[in-house]
Amino acid sequence: MRLAVVTVVLATTAALPAGAPLAAGAPPGYAFAEDARRIEGASGTSDAVRLEPGATYRSSLPRSGTLHYRLELDAASDAYVAVTAAPGPDGEVTAVDGIRVSVQDAEGGSCSSDSATFGAARSPRPVTARGMREIAPGETRCQDPGTYYVAVERSRPQDSPPGAWDLELTAVTEPRPERTGATTAPDAWDSASPAPLAGEPERRPGGSGFAHATAVGQGVWRDDIRPGQTLFYKVPLDWGRQLHATAELGSSGDGSGYATSALHLALHNPVRGEVDDAARGYTGRPTSVALAPLPPVAYANRYATDAQAGALRFAGSYYLVVHLAAQVADDFGDGPFGLTLRVRLGGAARTGPEYAGESEPKGVFDVSAQDREAAPEGGGGGDDLAMKAVAVGGIGTGSLLLVALGVWTAAARRGPGRT
Repeated sequence: MRLAVVTVVLATTAALPAGAPLAAGAPPGYAFAEDARRIEGASGTSDAVRLEPGATYRSSLPRSGTLHYRLELDAASDAYVAVTAAPGPDGEVTAVDGIRVSVQDAEGGSCSSDSATFGAARSPRPVTARGMREIAPGETRCQDPGTYYVAVERSRPQDSPPGAWDLELTAVTEPRPERTGATTAPDAWDSASPAPLAGEPERRPGGSGFAHATAVGQGVWRDDIRPGQTLFYKVPLDWGRQLHATAELGSSGDGSGYATSALHLALHNPVRGEVDDAARGYTGRPTSVALAPLPPVAYANRYATDAQAGALRFAGSYYLVVHLAAQVADDFGDGPFGLTLRVRLGGAARTGPEYAGESEPKGVFDVSAQDREAAPEGGGGGDDLAMKAVAVGGIGTGSLLLVALGVWTAAARRGPGRT
């Protein structure tokens, strides 16, 4: 009886929109935010469209040329712009190809620059780069209120394949703290790599984009992935919490060969800036890839010289992004392949800074009770698995729970051996 109930619950869970079962054939592409506004990037700053903090946009990046977008900023808030480029799954890309994003002041002075490339696997996938304008003690450039520009271009246009890439852009502002705190990064934290979390995996289908990322907490999560597919998960992290993550790919069952950097795992922060990434080749045997040990989330991390620590500067939803290279299909078939994601949370939750105003969008640097409820813990079995799967199911949860309780009650009345 227990097995039957769990099967029904998991079937309901698998029907969720963010992780709909894969159809035969090509994997789904990047899923853009449903409320993303369509805009055109300008070839020059004079015609640049304004990006409103808190909004999401959809645009298109040609093979050559630089696109410009506009920001209007005050003199107190930090601003972050993330740009995700989504090439078509059938396109060819090089290892050094990708996108570059920079933020400039009204005089053309550089505030920041960041790039993202496809890497050694040369597999078309969503890649994300971020630009930012920071208000920082002792700085003189990019500290004034007024107009700023976001420039987006391909990192190496001469090596880039023809055809336009779809873009998703988000703009976020972070207010300053009410009180000045430490201006140096924490210099002591537990940098040991813990053993991967053990336990029986629970099925939790991943989403196909940042806006559709599937919420998970600490646990062991199971899904299927096809060559060329990218899965998105989000993990709520309070101030003081520390994230460890490992992705494991099951064996192919047949075929032989080697796919370079086939399994790719990346972590992005609440403004979609990349924190860390790692990749591992695939020979058809089980393989795994893990993120490097990372410090706990702290406001003062922004003063670190290390880019990984600097990206762990605020609480909120962090994103785990898993990609399986398209070239895996050449030697090992179209799959799907079994994927296991192990998520461990360390550290103790702490009180963060009191901000002097509201972020845009509101709540992006908070972890609410709703966020925690939406990210169940996993890795158990038996009745605990069934109850957690019911919580995940969402649609029809109350009715399903009543049915399950009714069945268990009837089984108990009948006695052993009569279920």
